[in-house]
Amino acid sequence: MPQKIREAEGLLRSIPNPGETILPKEGEVNILITSALPYCNNVPHLGNIIGSTLSADVFARYNRTRNRRTLYICGTDEYGTATETQALKEGLTPRELCDKYNVLHVETYKWFELAFDHFGRTSTPLHTEISQEIYVNLLMNGYLEKQTKEQTYCEGCQKFLADRFVEGTCPSCGSDDARGDQCDACSKTLDAIDLINPRCLISKDHKVTTRSSVHMYMKLDALQSVTEKWIKKSWKEGKWSPNAVINAEGELIDDRLRAGLHPSPITRDLTWGVPVPMVEGEDDQGMKGKVLYVWFDAPVGYPSITANYTPEWKQWWFNKSNVRLYQFMGKDNVYFHTIYFPAMQLGDGRPWTTLFHISTTEYLNYEGGKFSKSHNRGVFGPAAKETGIPPSVWRYYLISTRPETADAMFSWADCIAANNNVLLNNFGNFVNRTLKFVASQYGGVIPESGDEPGPLSPNGDVDAEFISDINTLLKDYIEAMENVKLRLGLHTIMLISARGNLYLQSSGLQKALMVADPKRCAQVVSRAVNLIYLLSALVYPFMPSTSDSMLAQLNAPARTVPEVFSTDILAGHTIGTPEHLFKKIDEKMADVFRAKFGGSRPGEASPLPSPDATHVAPGMSKRKATAAKKVADKTALDEKPKSAEVLAWEQKVAEQGQAVRELKGRTPKTPELDKEIAAAVDVLKKLKGELAGLQSAS
Repeated sequence: MPQKIREAEGLLRSIPNPGETILPKEGEVNILITSALPYCNNVPHLGNIIGSTLSADVFARYNRTRNRRTLYICGTDEYGTATETQALKEGLTPRELCDKYNVLHVETYKWFELAFDHFGRTSTPLHTEISQEIYVNLLMNGYLEKQTKEQTYCEGCQKFLADRFVEGTCPSCGSDDARGDQCDACSKTLDAIDLINPRCLISKDHKVTTRSSVHMYMKLDALQSVTEKWIKKSWKEGKWSPNAVINAEGELIDDRLRAGLHPSPITRDLTWGVPVPMVEGEDDQGMKGKVLYVWFDAPVGYPSITANYTPEWKQWWFNKSNVRLYQFMGKDNVYFHTIYFPAMQLGDGRPWTTLFHISTTEYLNYEGGKFSKSHNRGVFGPAAKETGIPPSVWRYYLISTRPETADAMFSWADCIAANNNVLLNNFGNFVNRTLKFVASQYGGVIPESGDEPGPLSPNGDVDAEFISDINTLLKDYIEAMENVKLRLGLHTIMLISARGNLYLQSSGLQKALMVADPKRCAQVVSRAVNLIYLLSALVYPFMPSTSDSMLAQLNAPARTVPEVFSTDILAGHTIGTPEHLFKKIDEKMADVFRAKFGGSRPGEASPLPSPDATHVAPGMSKRKATAAKKVADKTALDEKPKSAEVLAWEQKVAEQGQAVRELKGRTPKTPELDKEIAAAVDVLKKLKGELAGLQSAS
């Protein structure tokens, strides 16, 4: 089929050839993106996915629609006590465990259509090499020191025990299953030597005592001044998202910074990890046989995974003048990416590419509770595909509920409503109605509209308000995405498609218009088709499969996001075959999914109660539990700019309002017409009342 697309520089999206290595270009804005490296000791749940990998993928795809050189790097974080302890539980070696879960992570992210340029691992020779280089540079620059402290020791294993290899009674609340780093019962951070009746995780019969052990510490106190200066400069330039390090006024509010940083241990008594390098001419003084602390080597995973992608990795990681580093993560990782790792880079002394913008999220909870793998509650790993809900719908719903400023709540009812009321009735309806009309009335060929190729000018145009509205919304979308406000960007797309539906409604696009005013009908068709082409680029970061389907139906190549609404698909262009982008999901499936993924509460075998039920935690009164639930529910609702129902009803109100205006404009006036107008007004009033109720509830 012939394609007639406007020939303009920068109109089409640049797509790298298969196997092409992406490197930054001198003098351009090059985008380097990382998402927090997931631990390789379990499978990710929906909260993990929206908190880092999916959000980063959306932003990476957006930058590709602007034809920027963009590299998105991620991989599994494989070292540390969490891996060793899980391996013990599963009867595997740490390497076998990591091999197992790396496959599950890759499978999960592939299904969610995450387009990493490279998804790697930290258990590679290059990772060891780069981590050890940083360690040695910090040592040579005077930022490391040895300290001797008491540490738990297992006489049966005849070795020192890292914190997670010790269990015992919590000295704070008395719980008998506290770990050496934290008590899950009271959430208090612990030191393993403070546990009462400590037990070795390997064998509870072994006697656990304490002995002196030497470890290397990074002198964060000596690096605090230069780190604070860097934070204030980078926060201002990169417009960081709100977090616990610095507030909107640029004041450092992190408690650790305000109290003064202390030397932090960077070595552990483990076997699974990056070996502490033995420096020539330096006395090891007890460092032999130890490994680097996982939070020392984990951030090094970003450059080391890049190094496994290309030997030219330093073009990305030692290129501050041409590369902007964006990092995505949950709020619990902020300290390590805004203080700890930057301090490492500054102390290393080389010209590292440092953080430009950090995008953090709060927590996504599940149906009135929390995700829990141990109690099989929530959607984990590749289980999302068991629902039959397409990846595009998952991606849409998760981004639409992205917990950017407060914790949010996953809801099956909301997820289904998002598909049925927004994606199907709003977005999908506009695309399908337009293209089916072109196929049925014009034989699939775009008619001559009289519009010149290029930007549409609203001056004196019959569609001046429509064109102006689209350009305003397009500007809002670009501004939101440039500032990494992903949820707002997605919301703006739905407003654009809703405006497209209103345009079709107000223009009266139907066969009668084609007969009565063929020139006007052709103009409406051309502009609607070109709005679909624009939407294909806007929606690509969020729903890539949906974008691909739109392009196939348009029979058009992938395009960039423009600054203004234009005529880019020209008269004479032949479209593909129109198909529905989305399918309705039966609302009753919410109960089915809730039962399937509800799991059980601790000590119970029954599935979760409905989301409206109030769960009373141990030690919490019914009154306090109810009050806490109200706050949580309000937070979850406030988190969404507009719910799926509100968006759908806004569209219905707009369409019904236009219908009323059209009826009132008819002539001659007759009693029958007056009755029809009155009935339409009653419907409009009812819709407005329902909308007001939804807005009030939201």
